[in-house]
Parts: sequence; C-alpha cells; structure tokens
Amino acid sequence: MVKRLMIPAVCLFLLTALWLPAQAQPHTQARQLTVEPDRTRLYEGEVLTLTVKGSMEIDINLGNLFDFDMSSLPKPDIEKVEPDFEILAQNQQYSIRTVNSQMVGEITWTYQLAPKTTGELTIPALTFKDAVSEPVTVEVVDGSPPDQAAPGRDSFIELSADKDEVYVQEQLILTVRLFFRGNLIRGELSEPTHPHVIIESLGRQQEFSRYRDGVRYRVVERRYAIFPQQPGTLKLPPVRFEGQARDASGSLRFLRDSEELFEVPVKDVPAQFSGDTWLPATGLSLEESGLPPSLEVATGENITREIRLTAAGLPGEALPPLPDTVPDGLRSYPEEPERQTETTPAGLTSSLKQSVALVPVEAGQMTLPAIRIYWWDTEADRERVAVIPEKTLTVTDPNTVAAEPPQPANGEPAPEPDTISPESSTDRTAPEAGPWQWLTLAFGILWAGTLMAWWWSRKGAKNAPAFTQHNDDEDVAFEHLITAVRSGSAQTPELLVAWANRHRPGEHFRSASDVVHHFQDETMATELGKLQARFFAPDHGNEDWDGRPLARTLEAIRKRKQTRANADLPPLYPEGLS
Repeated sequence: MVKRLMIPAVCLFLLTALWLPAQAQPHTQARQLTVEPDRTRLYEGEVLTLTVKGSMEIDINLGNLFDFDMSSLPKPDIEKVEPDFEILAQNQQYSIRTVNSQMVGEITWTYQLAPKTTGELTIPALTFKDAVSEPVTVEVVDGSPPDQAAPGRDSFIELSADKDEVYVQEQLILTVRLFFRGNLIRGELSEPTHPHVIIESLGRQQEFSRYRDGVRYRVVERRYAIFPQQPGTLKLPPVRFEGQARDASGSLRFLRDSEELFEVPVKDVPAQFSGDTWLPATGLSLEESGLPPSLEVATGENITREIRLTAAGLPGEALPPLPDTVPDGLRSYPEEPERQTETTPAGLTSSLKQSVALVPVEAGQMTLPAIRIYWWDTEADRERVAVIPEKTLTVTDPNTVAAEPPQPANGEPAPEPDTISPESSTDRTAPEAGPWQWLTLAFGILWAGTLMAWWWSRKGAKNAPAFTQHNDDEDVAFEHLITAVRSGSAQTPELLVAWANRHRPGEHFRSASDVVHHFQDETMATELGKLQARFFAPDHGNEDWDGRPLARTLEAIRKRKQTRANADLPPLYPEGLS
C-alpha cells in the first residue's frame, strides 16, 4: 500500500488546526466515486487495468492528528467483480488537500483484472461510504488479436500436437510454447492435466529466442508424452500463464494468457488385432543371447538365456511379461525382469530384459518354443509380430556316450570281435557288446600304448626327476580336490580340472564336463550336477551337501590307474629264477 501526504496541505493544516474545534475522532464523508477501465474491448487472456477514484471530506484537529491512520479508511467493494473477473493485483494512493479551508482526501485504487470468460462483461456499481459509481461494460473477444506481435501483446501461448488422432494408449507428443517480452519478474505456467490420461514430461524445458512479425520474443518450450487411456475424444483443460514483467522503460506489466489444445479423436483397439496385450508403438523388437552357437549342451551345464524387448513410443510399464515356458528336462531359474524407460525429445523408449538360467537334467532333444509378441505399428497402421524362432538344444549325458560299432562299407553289421572273456568264447548266443564294453576296449588299447611308451622311456633313462615331480604335483592337487569335495566348495570344478590334467597328462582338459566325458563315470556326473544345482538354484541353496560319494569315486578312479600301472609292469625277477 502506497500512501502520499501532500506537504502543502500539512502546513496549511498546522496553521489552521489551532482554532479548529477539538474532536474525539476524525469525521469522514465521501463526496464521489468514479470507475475508469483502460479500455472497453480486449481479447481473452489480456489484462484489464481498472482505476477507481474517490474523494471525501476529513474533519481532523491537532488533538487527533497523531492518531489518524489512513489505512483504516474504507475501500470500495471491489469483490463484486469476481464472478466475471479475477483480481490479479491492487494498488492504492492517498493525498490530502484543502478546499475552502476544508480537508479533502483523495484516494486512487488501481486493480488488475483478468476476465474469466468472453462476451460482454459488466463491472457493477461500486460503493464507497455513501458514494456510488456508475456500472461499466467491457467486451472480451475470443481468440488472439490479429496484431499479436504488436507492442500491445506482451505474452501468448502456443500448443501443438504431432498427430491429429491416436489410438487408445498411443503416444501423443504435446508441445507447449510460451512467448513473452520484457524482463520477467515472476511467472507460472500450468502443466497439462487430465483424469484419464497418463502424462510424462520429456526432459527439462528449453529456452530460446524467436521472431514473430519482426518482434523478438523469449520462448519457453516444454514437451509432454500423453497416453489417453479411454477411447472417445481427448479434450485437455487450457494451459494458463500468469506473470509480471518490466518493459524497457521499467514499467511493470501483468502478463496473462491461456490456450486450449484442439480436440483429439481417440480410436479404440482395432478388431483385427490378434495379440493378448495391446501395444501401439512406432517400433518394437525382440532379441536373445546366451545360448551356445552349436546349441549343444551337457546335462548339469548352466546356460543363461537373455531376452530383451524394446519398444518406441511406450512406457516400460506397458510392456507385457515374456513367456517362460520350457520343455521337460530343463530346469528354469528366471531372474526379476528389468524395465527401463528413457525420455527423448521424440518421445519415450522402453525396454524389458528377462534373464533365465537353464539347467538341462535329461539327455535328448529339448525344444525351446518360439516367442511371439504382437504389436500395432502406428505409423503403418497395421499389425506386426516380433518373433524369436524356436531353438532345439541337443543335450548329451557325459555318463552315457553312445559309441556305435564300426559298420562295413557294404552296410552289413560288423561281426562281433573276439573277446578274452571265457563266457564269450563258449556262449555264441550272448548279446552284442554294449557301448561301455567298446569304450573299455578302446581305453585298454590306449592304455597299453601308453605303458609301452613309458616302458621304453624308462629303459632309456635311469633317472626321471621330472616324473617324480609330476607325481608330487598330482598328489597335492588330489589332496586339494578331495578337501574341496568334502566341504562342498564352489572351487570343486576348477580343482577337478587341475587334478585331471596332472592325472592324465596330455589330455588338456578345459572344463569339468571334459573330465566327466573322459572318465565316463555315472556317479561323478550325478554328484557334480547336484553340486552345481546347489550353488545356482535358489531352492537348492540351503540343502546339505554330502561329498563322500564323489570323494569315493575320485579315489577309486585314481586307485584304478595305479593298479593298472602296477599290473602292466614286468615281473621283478625273470620267470624260473628262485
């Protein structure tokens, strides 16, 4: 509130106050009240300046001079304009002068009024004490003035959308631009809202300058991704701006504007869409990784399959869960899906990543079913399908290696080889040798060749310190392995490979599967599979581990090699020598 006391009037009052009769309280009486708008025709969004002037006689003396408070003076009942106008700001000034030895107070009220609607609006008669003003009618025109870039237009809003119509849940990009001039002191730009629409802000607002009809404006731009959730007609409430700015001369100006987006038709899901989840997007893709290129795995081996679904024009929450069906013989351990949404000036881009650990527990052919995601291409206005084709895994059991007997060139089955077993020499109707018998025969031949090579190397070398060192390394490696097996350590597969390479030098084992495949021991394969499942599977992590069966198997394998080596050595004394 600004108060102004005219100095000459005060001086005159002090000269005449001595002979004025004393009064207990000052007496005021209104003389007149006038109402003057700065214009009678304005456009929607513009601000009207209303000036109200009043005057009154003041009867005051020296006794109550210092008790006189101008702020306690009454005011016009400006609240009468609120049904049609919003009062943005108000200001008032006071002055006192003498007219024919009478104190006259003059008060000027200035109001900034924003029309709430269009058409002919009436500022009703205002009252101040016993004075009444005349009603004033102003015309509010819809739209924007044709010369909006002229000096009379200090701010305005522009709204635009990237599409004239959309499907339900389809992305619509709304751009809001605020143009204004002058040094903005304060301002408030409303956000778009709607009860049945999901609205996401696309990053931070941008600020730049732009010319309109030769006038330079400062521009604030905001972008939003809008997803209508119901078919019908989308009508957003107006976006409003209110602020204050100072022009080049330093004068304070009120800025106010509102703009409403055109109505956008929202279409329902088309009848020809055949998917389970409605996905309107500008692009969608499916990718997978983690399976071996050969699609060949062994029982107990861990495979991590990763499937990624990426969509343009959809939030991450709209992406459906990926199928997790696997055939019998595969154990599936899915992780929690990861959803991400990235905001770009062009809209939202989302992704869904699903990682699944697959552990085959049976040998044979395992077919992973195809994954199909149906979606609607909003640019081509047609249905599309993103597909990951089915994959067939060949699962082998290291404990049962199928070794087929050699076939002759004419296609006839090869005759059974002679064996050294007494039963096979007397019983000609015995069944054919199984895979394990053929494998045993092959290992026996290889072992005999190894012993012959070792014998000749022993014959040519009296001392073999390297062999002694190798035995020492093998003993230490086996001791570490047995300790890890009995404690159920996660280093068991690694220590098994280290020991096997010392136990079978030259085999170049690379993984525990290679070791199992080499020794063809069913107990070893089974126990290693249990140990791997214990470390990986959440539902096996708390089970007690008994490493004794695996330890006994390893000790038997190691002892079997030593026994065979001793049996194949030549006798210490020649036959017949006592």
